[in-house]
Amino acid sequence: MKKKMLLLNTTVLLGLGGVLSTPAYASTIQDMESQKSQIQNQRQDVQSNIKAASDELTRLQAEQDQMKAQLERLTLAEEENNKKAQKTEADIKETSKQVDQLEKEIKLLQEKLEKRNDILKDRARSMQESGGNVEYLQVLLGSSSFGDFVDRALAVSTIVDADRGILTETKNMQDELKTKQADVKSKLASLEDMKAELDEMTVQLAAQKKQKDALAKELKDKEAKNEELKASLQSKDSSLANEQSTLEQNIKDQKAAEEAARKAAEQAAKEAAKKAAAAPSEKADSPSPKAAPKASSNDVAPTSAPAPKASNVVTVGNRWIGNSAYVFGGGRSQSDINHGLFDCSSFVHWAYSQVGVNLGPLGSVSTETLKHAGTQVSSSQMQPGDLVFFDTYKKDGHVGIYVGGGKFIGAQSSTGVAIANMSSGYWKQKFNGRVVRI
Repeated sequence: MKKKMLLLNTTVLLGLGGVLSTPAYASTIQDMESQKSQIQNQRQDVQSNIKAASDELTRLQAEQDQMKAQLERLTLAEEENNKKAQKTEADIKETSKQVDQLEKEIKLLQEKLEKRNDILKDRARSMQESGGNVEYLQVLLGSSSFGDFVDRALAVSTIVDADRGILTETKNMQDELKTKQADVKSKLASLEDMKAELDEMTVQLAAQKKQKDALAKELKDKEAKNEELKASLQSKDSSLANEQSTLEQNIKDQKAAEEAARKAAEQAAKEAAKKAAAAPSEKADSPSPKAAPKASSNDVAPTSAPAPKASNVVTVGNRWIGNSAYVFGGGRSQSDINHGLFDCSSFVHWAYSQVGVNLGPLGSVSTETLKHAGTQVSSSQMQPGDLVFFDTYKKDGHVGIYVGGGKFIGAQSSTGVAIANMSSGYWKQKFNGRVVRI
């Protein structure tokens, strides 16, 4: 009997140990935990890619917003330039009419002067025939032109007062008309110069706007692709999350089943021990059942660990790079400056004003005033901060600030405020060697 009870106890203990150390349970949980870890790693990679895509979208959105602002600025500049071009064209037409009218008046005046010349010749002949003073005739014969004749005649004291009045009035009229004609022609030449620059600028702005539109479209396309990628990654993350949730539930169910089996085995062992103890001839000399092995801490899934000086004039204008537009005559009001609308001379004036240097009245600043604002130096001695001049639509038609390394910063008609290379290409060809040190 004693041997039978020993055999029974041994069988129960072996059965309990078999339940508690079933390879099927351990292998299944271990596999699922491994799968869960893999899925978690995949999710981390996916979520990292989602964040990268989101960051890229944020950057692209900021770049696109900046591009939209620049396009709006260019549109405003184009409108202003078109207005100025139209006004210039109207001024040219009006000035041309004035020139035509003056030329007609001069022609009529010359005809009148020729008639007066004939009259004066007749008076001179009469004077000679009547034995008068020959000095008047000598004046007539010695003159190289009618204008010279008038000047000579006025100097002759023998001319009667009536003749002197006619000559003086005629000369004054002639001088006045010549002065007006010279002024109008000078103004017309200036207006034509402005029109030439405006025409060139309009073409360049149109090309720049076309380029900006293309870039804006590229940004929009790239944004759409990133949105698509982000949506795809989010879908994958959601799928992995579902897989992870299913595995976690399976692991939970598996552990619950294991716990239930363990408890059932323990209960069976207890009941077997009671039966063995109830036998009258048996003594408690049988080996005590071994305690069930405790779960190792290694079975727990690991958790992831948390993880203005004057020298500044060459850089003060950098804030306008990509945020400005060229407007002929722009930059001479606070509104223009606030919107980044400059021409070359107003930008130079603004840049120097930011470091405490006044280059004269803002309203009248031009390349002509700036080239006399400081001391001219040799281009071989050029230093950062010096003004550099270029022959574009006219002599000294463009000005910028030398920044060093063969480059200058200025308000260019094609780019707005930008740094350009004057060591090669277009600006090298246009640089005329004039350098002014402020």
